[in-house]
Amino acid sequence: MADAFIQHPGEDQSNDLRRRVTQTEPLTLKTFTPSLALLERSAGSYHYTPEGRKLADFSSGVLVANLGHNPRSWWRRVIDYLGIGHLQDAGEYVHAAPLTAYNAVTPLEVQANERLLANIRGEPGGSRMEQVLWAASGSEAIQKALWAAMAQDSKRNIIVATRGGFHGKKGLAGAITGSETDKERDPRVRFISFPKFECADVELRRQAIDLELYQQELDKLSSEIGDEICCLVTEPYLGGGGSYHPQPEYLQLLQQFCRDNNALFILDEIQSNFGRTGPMYAFTHYGVEPDMVCLGKGLGNGVPVSACVGPAAVFEVLQYGEGSDTWSANPLSSAAVLATLDEFESNDVIVRGKQLSPIIEEGLVALKTTGVIENVRGEGCVWGIECAGIGSLEPEEAANDCVEACYRGDAQGRAIHLLGPLAGRVLRVSPPLTMPEDELREYLEVMRGIFANLRLQTR
Repeated sequence: MADAFIQHPGEDQSNDLRRRVTQTEPLTLKTFTPSLALLERSAGSYHYTPEGRKLADFSSGVLVANLGHNPRSWWRRVIDYLGIGHLQDAGEYVHAAPLTAYNAVTPLEVQANERLLANIRGEPGGSRMEQVLWAASGSEAIQKALWAAMAQDSKRNIIVATRGGFHGKKGLAGAITGSETDKERDPRVRFISFPKFECADVELRRQAIDLELYQQELDKLSSEIGDEICCLVTEPYLGGGGSYHPQPEYLQLLQQFCRDNNALFILDEIQSNFGRTGPMYAFTHYGVEPDMVCLGKGLGNGVPVSACVGPAAVFEVLQYGEGSDTWSANPLSSAAVLATLDEFESNDVIVRGKQLSPIIEEGLVALKTTGVIENVRGEGCVWGIECAGIGSLEPEEAANDCVEACYRGDAQGRAIHLLGPLAGRVLRVSPPLTMPEDELREYLEVMRGIFANLRLQTR
């Protein structure tokens, strides 16, 4: 409805654009975020509204801009890979890489394959990775991984997924998202428990986990349908499910279950790859060796690209066209992947991200003193803060108020961009890995002040 759009005081240009987008797009195109921020420009760790307001980006564009927004050296690399760095052609057309190469092969595609495989095989746990099945979005990469897994043996068609995960909204990726109670499910999908209680707060995660109940659940599943399971899919941490980061022993248990039942172990690293949890890939510090790993988001630093990476023997069961689509391995995406790999391999991005992690933890734990936050959990540069109720507000209402208050900013005009709450009450905090440490500390303190003020206003 055109008269129901989100508005903010003092944002005439943004409010006009909000009104116009409400008239020209259905609301279903976006996930609800109380701010509905208008982002006209972005640079480094910041967004800017049409009015010129500066917002510290604590979302990295939903875990995508790991290198920050529009880094100059990254853009130069992308342009150079495409061959348009120096436009000297006097004619109408520019001699550069095509932007579409459907059912063809480009040198950029081959180079991206080889560079990505070399990078991932150079990490502990990456030895199984031999080929890249490209896609354009995370859910498509998951879909292709599941197609490959189900094609291995016609007698094995059961997919096991961890309850509460998010793998996408399309096809089988949507079927393994959430739990069996969310909606009518594909009968081939079974869900198992994820240890939310054991990692509900960062301090709990540091304690040893008792795996007995999870082992019993897996043993029961194995005895009932073990010879029908083709794969098990999980995330290193539950992202959309509320930012739950388990102890490594849990993922190791799942991997062993797959090995014992001759099932493929698929790790959904769409969110966690390229330094987000600390190392280049999360599987390295979780101590597992997946059969297939799905990559996305930070893989292209803003250019839409994803991939399922795995053994050649797994992919060879798919015939011509069974894993294809219009945009897979397109030259622009390939150039973006190459440029992103260049930045990670030639700079200290991983080191910088790891240095930010304790700063984020310290700043977020300090939010508990405001009475607005009750649990903090995360690792690397991806964290979740779980809101408590504020006065008469339920936690879900308080979480939305926190997002809006951060968007509007403090008395000095310092503002923070957050996305809508995860699982109703959890706010994700995931700045770029390249954010300067002093600026990160400043804006974490800004957040603490905003939350404290919000607490006072709602008493």
